Amino acid sequence: MIRIGKYVVYDLVRNRFVVMYTAFLMLVTFSVFSLDSDAGKSTLSLLNIILLVVPVVSVIFTGIHFYNSYEFMELLLSQPVARRTIFFAEYFSVAMALAAAFLVGAGIPVLVMNFSESSTYLVLGGLLLTFVFVALAFAASVSTRDKAKGIGIGLLFWFYFTLIYDGFVLYIIYAFSDYPLEKLTLALITLNPVDLVRIIILLKLDVSALMGYTGAFYKSFFGTAVGTVYSIGFVLIWIAAPLFYAWKRFAHKDI
Repeated sequence: MIRIGKYVVYDLVRNRFVVMYTAFLMLVTFSVFSLDSDAGKSTLSLLNIILLVVPVVSVIFTGIHFYNSYEFMELLLSQPVARRTIFFAEYFSVAMALAAAFLVGAGIPVLVMNFSESSTYLVLGGLLLTFVFVALAFAASVSTRDKAKGIGIGLLFWFYFTLIYDGFVLYIIYAFSDYPLEKLTLALITLNPVDLVRIIILLKLDVSALMGYTGAFYKSFFGTAVGTVYSIGFVLIWIAAPLFYAWKRFAHKDI
């Protein structure tokens, strides 16, 4: 698996899309921090950009790479190479290439310009979201042989988790505002990896006071060590669950 992974990673790091993604993140990061002298506000602005850009880039690039690698996978399958080796080599190679691009483009510049707990969690959150949405994109891609449909399903995942889901949660909070919803909102946040990352970083930025009573509840839970472990643990589950589904489909798929 390591030998296959090295070949795929070497091919990906020279990919023009990955280079442009790195350059874009670096340009945005330096621009955001140069426009505002308040490091906290700059980190908050960068968080909003990262929560939109990282998932969509991960989904699109992974989908394109997976379908373009069909012939390469067919060649490997004709050799005495296990499917598990091929699948996980592909996944970790793509995820690590995009994670490295994020780290070089946004992670290191953020830590250099504003080394703090919030910046550290921002970088960690971006890396985790990369692995989550690469796994979701793999799950979408192995579900169908049609390239447009597979990438479309991946984009639906991005659209749902970054845009639609928050509207759904806000509607529930508004419709049942007369009832205690703390535990319900906690459960709803757990069902969205983007919200998990967003909440934990917002609390590290200490803006929970702007959220009112709900923010106080979030801070009392997510602001603790237990809450942090809970958040990261469920994000890891969001990586493992679609990856396990994708592997099962790939193991029985007629390539």
